[in-house]
Amino acid sequence: MWVVRAVRIEDLDALHELVLSATRGLTSLQLDRARLLGRVEESTFAFSRIGPSPRGEPFVLVLVNEATGELVGTSTVYAKTGGYQPLYAYRMVESDHASELLGVRHHRTRLELCRIHDGPTEIGSLFLRGLYRGEGRGRWLSLSRFALISMLPHRFADRVIAEMRGKANPDGAVPFWDAVAGRFIPTDFATVDAMSTVSKMFIEEMMPQHPIYLDLLAEEVRQGIGEVHPETVPALAMLKSEGFSVTDLVDIFDGGPVISCETSQIHAVRRVREMTIRRVTDAPSDQAEPRIVATATNGFTSVQANVECEGDELVIGAAEATRLELEVGSTCRVLPLRPV
Repeated sequence: MWVVRAVRIEDLDALHELVLSATRGLTSLQLDRARLLGRVEESTFAFSRIGPSPRGEPFVLVLVNEATGELVGTSTVYAKTGGYQPLYAYRMVESDHASELLGVRHHRTRLELCRIHDGPTEIGSLFLRGLYRGEGRGRWLSLSRFALISMLPHRFADRVIAEMRGKANPDGAVPFWDAVAGRFIPTDFATVDAMSTVSKMFIEEMMPQHPIYLDLLAEEVRQGIGEVHPETVPALAMLKSEGFSVTDLVDIFDGGPVISCETSQIHAVRRVREMTIRRVTDAPSDQAEPRIVATATNGFTSVQANVECEGDELVIGAAEATRLELEVGSTCRVLPLRPV
């Protein structure tokens, strides 16, 4: 059986192997084993904590084939961005200028470095092995984060953002990096991308504090700002279908867009329903439809199953009920895979 569940300490080796296979540009997955262990430990604590307020801890989820033990995907919810190390982004600011003497007008856009200390919840670190993409697994892995948020609303901020991977050339070069940040930080993109997950102090030390005017950049670079990497196009489309929209913020390294939505307005969060198990069956009926069914078992566990919804009651298969530790009268969260 496939499950998306909270990460465990014993997943460390398999998770490390998974993140090693992640491509460059997935900043939040550029971790060595020791730092990955720290994230897993923080996540384990986050799932066990009962405090009422959001903190900056990560809630790490993994997709596992329990029949084989293979761990093939991961995604994360960062409860709150900012704090001691702020969230850095470029804000795109537009202005109009005119000269009566010259008889000309000019519309300008500039990038201003901003620091967000008391920031929103962030979703990220989504990665699924290419062999297992398709059959809805990527969507399940992504949507499970919203099921988690609906289960623990007090542990997350009232807005959720996602930093989308920016445009890159087929050879791996990142035009925005080469034109902007790379001019001020004399090292390669991959090194800085990975180091930003450890400490962001070098951003204050090295990045320019004054605005960057887009008129000074090549047309190719300007056109790529706010665009996403080809591998990120499906993820962006899915999040937009769930209510996210583009903001005026872009990533300081690759120029990728930052998208955002009020937590209460995310379609997936809104369509999660708390339901009671009416019956457990060995043979779902023809009326059964695919849903994500989640419980707080071991912090968080979800399955993708054909279930039958009758009002606020649910008919679920025996195997799935056993895995989720459900019985008649138990409650769970049910999430349709797509907006209605």
